[in-house]
Amino acid sequence: MDKQLRYRELIDIIKRHNYNYYTLDNPTISDGEYDKLYDELMSLEKELGVILPDSPTQKVGDTILKGFKKHYHKVPLFSLDKRQNEQDMRTWIRQVQEKYDKPKFCLEYKFDGLRIAVTYRDGKLVNAATRGNGTVGEDVTNQVLTIKTLPLRIPYQGEVIVQGEAMMRNSVFEKYNRTHDVPLKNPRNGVAGAIRNLDVEVTKSRNIDLFFYDVAYIDDTIKSQSQAHQFLIENGFCVYPYFQVFTDENEIMKAISDIDQKKSSLDIMIDGAVLKIDDYRIREQLGFTAKFPRWAVAYKYAPQELTSIVRNIIWQVGRTGRITPIAEIDPIVLAGATVKRATLNNYGDIVKKQVKIGSSVFVRRSNEVIPEILGIAEDLPGSKEVTKPEYCPCCHTKLIEDGAILYCPNTDHCRDQLLDRMVHFASRNAMNIEGLSEKTIQALFEEEKVRIVADLYYLSKEDFLELEKFKDKKSTNLYDSIQNSKHPTLAQFIYALSIAGVGNKTAKDLAKHFKTFDRFKNASYDEFLSIVDIGETTAKAIVDFFQDPKQERLLQQLFDAGVTPSAEVEQLMYHESITGKTFVLTGTLEKYTRDQATAIIEKFGGKTSSSVSKKTDYVLAGTDAGSKLTKAQDLGVRIINETDFDKMIK
Repeated sequence: MDKQLRYRELIDIIKRHNYNYYTLDNPTISDGEYDKLYDELMSLEKELGVILPDSPTQKVGDTILKGFKKHYHKVPLFSLDKRQNEQDMRTWIRQVQEKYDKPKFCLEYKFDGLRIAVTYRDGKLVNAATRGNGTVGEDVTNQVLTIKTLPLRIPYQGEVIVQGEAMMRNSVFEKYNRTHDVPLKNPRNGVAGAIRNLDVEVTKSRNIDLFFYDVAYIDDTIKSQSQAHQFLIENGFCVYPYFQVFTDENEIMKAISDIDQKKSSLDIMIDGAVLKIDDYRIREQLGFTAKFPRWAVAYKYAPQELTSIVRNIIWQVGRTGRITPIAEIDPIVLAGATVKRATLNNYGDIVKKQVKIGSSVFVRRSNEVIPEILGIAEDLPGSKEVTKPEYCPCCHTKLIEDGAILYCPNTDHCRDQLLDRMVHFASRNAMNIEGLSEKTIQALFEEEKVRIVADLYYLSKEDFLELEKFKDKKSTNLYDSIQNSKHPTLAQFIYALSIAGVGNKTAKDLAKHFKTFDRFKNASYDEFLSIVDIGETTAKAIVDFFQDPKQERLLQQLFDAGVTPSAEVEQLMYHESITGKTFVLTGTLEKYTRDQATAIIEKFGGKTSSSVSKKTDYVLAGTDAGSKLTKAQDLGVRIINETDFDKMIK
């Protein structure tokens, strides 16, 4: 397959799995398979020198549960980049060592729990929140206050935000299951269900521990991870005993191997080891990607595998019409959960992995998500080939093939596609209709009360009362929730429309550029192309969307129902040299941090990009600038230093 096509395919596959995992809370592949796809996507981006705006590598995701107050993090809480073999880990270590003189590395456990950020002011605990999507989490202060080891007061009197992992010890988990009628599946689910539970008595009953490992923000200066670790100890936080500092690559790898060997004997669940650069000065120079810090990586240990027998293959239809095969297998227990189904990517994946009905296959379950079939173990007597479906399992329309992937082309009348699109429309980053679950949408479909997303706004309270388990209060709340969603931000509305290639970040970029929906709708192909990170495929998809009579009718129905996306309001200072310009920052800046320089650029109406292209106006280059500087020189992009930047902003 052409690499550009494979790149686009990977984005679609990963976005679909992200949607299942974060929005529907129903993942369809294991972390192991997801990591493979993600690694392939990152590898292709590096090889092609292209990062599309809707790429999953540019997004951090998690869901905020209904019922919890949102908490906006003062500093972003990033996830960690992963390494899954020794060679990749050694490569990362050597790259750092080649650039810096004898850097120190800190090694810690990668806890398999729930990440929590706790804020203290004047020595008092004021807030605790989940990580959420890295920007917005759930306020779980009341739940976290039930943790006995959590200090309510600390000696430090400034403002500080500390990060830790809520954990359920294995011994506590086992005792809980011995004494409760409804057992927990595993410690991680036990702690997640405890913290993300509105009933604090449930939280308290599970005897959660909270192990702290980092300082996300502090009024004073901390210069290293070692200092942060010591700060946590001195202020009475519960810190897990394992914390090692190394300079030697071989010692690091030996320690990682030692942890792997002894992890099963620990009283807590870990799924890897985390390696961080100790010196904060080096960290600041390395900075962040859109999703990860460049100064830390997680080494993931090999996931658990067992064999099972494939008894059947069923086919599911997604929002885009893609047909996904699901294997029904003999029940097996992986990581504390009974597994009866395992995923395959597409029909081509079945052929590639030689999966047959009645055959024995390797099954992997990693990090407590739905497992994957890795491939054939052996053909057993009576094994038979999987029949490629010819018709959609939902609407029975004849399927079309695109390489290894099967699609249902009946986008307007295929029930499963319509359902999926409506679930997306109601999701948090789209119209954010609280209380409108996938199950409720299915019930509305069955009662023939909705067919397209616009139908939601023509429902009455009585329509909900006719549904099973809907009484007056629940019906009123959902009706009000739908009505209250009529005034989304422009970015939310654009994202909700499910335009091909327009993800959450791209929707925000479009809203920021066009300010109003009318300007966005009536823009030309060339104007879309003029926006940073909008490529030809996405630009064409947007234009085609608005030229489709069916979409035009849908939009009119939404507007007739009172849906009015708000205009984007932006208070910016005009600057002749910066407003509307695109900057790329590279190398080490002496006077400014990258965040400071970015804030100045955005204050004057400019924007920054992570990659250099012909659309780049300036490259702000510090010391040790690398490939971005070279590319800017090749393309003839104007290169400025900090002195030039100072003159520009003054």
